[in-house]
Amino acid sequence: MKKLLTGNEAIARGAWEAGVKYASAYPGTPSTEILENTALYKEDILAEWAPNEKVAIEAVIGASLAGVRTFAAMKHVGVNVAADPLFTFSYIGVNGGMVLISADEPGYHSSQNEQDNRNYAKFSKIPMFEPSDSQESKDMMKQAFRISEAYNTPVLLRMTTRVCHSKSIVECSEREEAGIKEYKKNPEIYAVPSRVGAMRVKVEERLIKLKEFSETTDLNYIEWNDTSVGVIASGACYRFAREVFGDNVSYLKLGFTNPLPNNKISEFCSKVRKVYIIEENDPYIEEHVRILGFDCLGKNFFPYTGEMTPDVIRKTVYGQTNETIDYDNSKVVPRPPTLCAGCPHRGIFVELGKKKNVVISGDIGCYGLGHAEPYNIGDWCVCMGASFSAGHGAQQAFNMKKDSNTRVVSMLGDSTFFHTGINSLLHVLYNGSNTINVILDNRITGMTGHQENPGTGYTLQGKKTKEVDIERLVRGMGVDNVVVINPNDLTAVKNAFDWAFSLDEPSVIITRWPCVLKKLSTEDNEEFRGVFKSKCRIDHEKCIGCRACIRTGCPAISFDKAIKKSSINPDPCVGCEVCLQVCPVKAIGKVEA
Repeated sequence: MKKLLTGNEAIARGAWEAGVKYASAYPGTPSTEILENTALYKEDILAEWAPNEKVAIEAVIGASLAGVRTFAAMKHVGVNVAADPLFTFSYIGVNGGMVLISADEPGYHSSQNEQDNRNYAKFSKIPMFEPSDSQESKDMMKQAFRISEAYNTPVLLRMTTRVCHSKSIVECSEREEAGIKEYKKNPEIYAVPSRVGAMRVKVEERLIKLKEFSETTDLNYIEWNDTSVGVIASGACYRFAREVFGDNVSYLKLGFTNPLPNNKISEFCSKVRKVYIIEENDPYIEEHVRILGFDCLGKNFFPYTGEMTPDVIRKTVYGQTNETIDYDNSKVVPRPPTLCAGCPHRGIFVELGKKKNVVISGDIGCYGLGHAEPYNIGDWCVCMGASFSAGHGAQQAFNMKKDSNTRVVSMLGDSTFFHTGINSLLHVLYNGSNTINVILDNRITGMTGHQENPGTGYTLQGKKTKEVDIERLVRGMGVDNVVVINPNDLTAVKNAFDWAFSLDEPSVIITRWPCVLKKLSTEDNEEFRGVFKSKCRIDHEKCIGCRACIRTGCPAISFDKAIKKSSINPDPCVGCEVCLQVCPVKAIGKVEA
């Protein structure tokens, strides 16, 4: 049976065919769809969103030790969060096979950095696979479980954006039930200092065996063509190189990349006159080739950053790209990302923009768009959950300055709060800084495509579950100054900030309003019943063309220069009333949808 699948869909299919029974992840582009598609096999696989990547891999480790095949999936920066348990699990070893999928993002399309997670495989001393298309994604996923159990090791399967999201034909098979292995108590895997030495010896012995496998596996193979030029590549870069060079060069295609096959690399390099190492991000393969004593053209020739697409390779090697249709670039209208019409974050940005001597500590999520025009709300963004702790540190520094009246407002979303924001808030509370901490609860994990989280009341596979009440959680942590507001009510927003700024101790403002794109109906929640049932409309007779409504940044509002009046497109408008409240002449009213 053949199917047209993305790499992410193929990974999920491979997990099902391999007999996986449990999987966990935290959503993050470009990995999100892996677990979402795995969840569709609900008869055979229990798939769960975790509050963060560390929790996801810890749950997966427990499932593996208990005897089932399992995997965790995350984007590249998520592995940073999961690194602590990963490194120790490398020492412990598996019972049921365990695979960690790292979705790297060369070109940083939706990420805060461009790290190369191939280094994690080498660092944690575990085997690594790098598929180059959807078929390999499915096949290598199945092979990874066999290697995991045969060599008693977790396995890293490294994806990249193009492989995750590109579609190709996949030959599918039936599920092979792996069963549940017997759990046997074994004190030798209890990771304490007295046992770590023996564990480390086993890890090194394992690597020796894996080096032998790397030399003989058909995952690493040579394609002999013209030997004047040889290309060594893995993952998507192999496909990119073949598009440029075709059969005019020889290839060493690497699919199993830790440990790397020394003998095969030496054989290849010794028989070609010029060697190109085509890889994205770090010179992972290049450095290994140089250690083996061979000269090559790698990051000293190709760009050190971004995707190594065919156009990039072609321009680097031949000094030109394929011909394209010429067009007047000045006529292309820029379309920067923006908050949706009716986004519940907008009211916060509108009011914060009026404050003076305020520093905004931002975080990862839709609200990160507030740093741009027209809001300009946001001084920095570091990583998931860092806004509260970074804001705390900044406030402590500002408080050291004489006569400083600078206040820090730290913002993050509900999913980010559950991810690592809770610990950050504990730090603020424990050390007593006077930061203002805003939790933007839009009832969903918004930016990655509306995944459930502990505050939504539903699991990934649609089961109704306990909904964590953020206000009760925050008060239970010991925060005395807490207020919950509707962020679309600008008076309530203003009053909340005035109250928080008047305090000289930690405070928390919780905005509670559903994302306009929320998947599950608001009708099942009495608090939000009837939401999004009306529209706003501008009376051109009253409109004075001041553009106050335009400055809210709502994409439903436009300004007609010919008549010098604003208008509201009724299709995207959901009647949030932010524009209505900023209009100085009350030219905006409500109508039924």
